[in-house]
Amino acid sequence: MNITELEELGLKNIGKVFHNLSYDELIQHELDNGEVQLTKKGATAVDTGIFTGRSPKDKYFVDRDPSNKYIAWGDINQKVSEEVFNELLEVAQEQLSNKDLYVTDVFCGSSPASKRSIRFVTEIAWQSHFVKNMFIRPTEAELEVFKSDFVVMNACKAVNDKWKEHGLNSEVFVLFDVERNMAIIGGTWYGGELKKGIFSMMNYWLPLEGKLSMHCSANVGEKGDTALFFGLSGTGKTTLSTDPNRALIGDDEHGWDNHGVFNFEGGCYAKVINLDGKSEPEIYNAIRKNALLENVVMYGEGEVDYEDGSKTENTRVSYPIEHIENHKKDLMAGHPENIIFLTADAFGVLPPVSKLTKEQAMYYFLSGYTAKVAGTERGITEPTATFSACFGEAFLPLHPTVYAKLLGEKIDKHDVNVYLVNTGWTGGAYGVGKRMSIKDTRACINAILDGSIKDSEFDTTKTFRLQVPKTLGDINPDILNPRNAWENKEEFDATRDKLAAMFIENYKKYQGGDNPDFSAYGPIVGS
Repeated sequence: MNITELEELGLKNIGKVFHNLSYDELIQHELDNGEVQLTKKGATAVDTGIFTGRSPKDKYFVDRDPSNKYIAWGDINQKVSEEVFNELLEVAQEQLSNKDLYVTDVFCGSSPASKRSIRFVTEIAWQSHFVKNMFIRPTEAELEVFKSDFVVMNACKAVNDKWKEHGLNSEVFVLFDVERNMAIIGGTWYGGELKKGIFSMMNYWLPLEGKLSMHCSANVGEKGDTALFFGLSGTGKTTLSTDPNRALIGDDEHGWDNHGVFNFEGGCYAKVINLDGKSEPEIYNAIRKNALLENVVMYGEGEVDYEDGSKTENTRVSYPIEHIENHKKDLMAGHPENIIFLTADAFGVLPPVSKLTKEQAMYYFLSGYTAKVAGTERGITEPTATFSACFGEAFLPLHPTVYAKLLGEKIDKHDVNVYLVNTGWTGGAYGVGKRMSIKDTRACINAILDGSIKDSEFDTTKTFRLQVPKTLGDINPDILNPRNAWENKEEFDATRDKLAAMFIENYKKYQGGDNPDFSAYGPIVGS
């Protein structure tokens, strides 16, 4: 590549530039640099240091025109001045100067009408490998004329010693300058910052063009019927969209424009804690050469212990989507017929499947509910409700109602069916009840996708007023209406009302102002 392009980023005395290396070259660099271990199946495994997850409290946007008029400022989207950004840009530039560098050019967005060209600059080979896995890999011809729309400078070895003076939260910094089309990272090695940083930018760019950006997985059937799966981490978004009978479009991030649904990425980023080859064979078999494992425990001659969460429960693998045999080659499909909201309800209150009206869909989309259980995070000893607007609030630079409005318009225009599927607990809350079996969840999903659920007779539950099928295939009818699955009905009623009150309290922030109020379509205690 032309060194001038890196010098224009403020980098000096640049050593060797490893530009768009092949997988074989990257893996050799990782091994030579001592960055990774090789697993028995040929995948590489890296430890990401003290950070085994994102650092959301260290993410900031530069406060300047015109983007500051669109960004929803608050705890999610924090402000940083242009002056502080420039100071930390110098820190990043100093870290990356006088070094050999890895430069990787990729696309985000498979739709020609919506894609962006992204350049990543780092001094770490495995981070170059990670973005090569996760984004869309240009052809040789495309690389010859590649011009970046956005640049990410990852100076993970640098820290901000002046963070208190700058009014930031720690020595880690993940900063975005929308007008300069640049992001800088320091203090954290975690690969997910690279992936989710660009997701945040797509969530800024696309809605302003009238296109919906989504934290969801997607697949398509042989008849061209597209399905979207929204859900927070741990709800089954990756697992349930990876289906041998349907072509995978993508497992995490998508856009929806006038041409249909399209993947932002060219790879998958799956959780691997307790990964089992029998229940999730597609993901298990994708972990081979070119896949990159994060923070797993290894033993013997390159064996991986997927059950060991001693480093973190958030063990991960990234791999190119080609490792999933049945994937959609162009990473695009038509407008969806079905949308599925996934939740892992640890209170054991929500049904395994329920049919939503359009208004209910808007309510549950804005609520973005799931639950954390004991042991997943320090200090959590009982089920804890989590509400994340649009099932991805941490990555939304604009107000959640912007995305909800676009979703509502598209549901109307394309007459889309929407369902809520609980992959969490039944027969009692966490610790008393049991986790919904993958077999039963798959049966619910299959009934949605093949349309057979529409043949069911439906009941309406109390309080949440969700429409649930009385019978559905071979699923035990007692679990379809969750109250029937509990031995102690009074305890169920109390737990249901407790969860309903959490929904009602959370939704208050969307009431008032000019936005449509969908609170009447959520739970009503005593109804």
